[in-house]
Amino acid sequence: MSQEYQRLRDEHARYAAQLEQLASKSYLSEHDKLEEIRLKKLKLRVKDQMEMLVHRARIA
Repeated sequence: MSQEYQRLRDEHARYAAQLEQLASKSYLSEHDKLEEIRLKKLKLRVKDQMEMLVHRARIA
């Protein structure tokens, strides 16, 4: 596994953990809601980057 993939995997896990923390709250403030949206977008972007690396490795 490449270092880049490992870095992305760690970043993805970090975003997932932050989202879990937000999900555990009984009430989300407006700031929390915006943070949740931001984290979901970042997590998805990282997942896309991970998938791109896997795809490139398969065709190489």
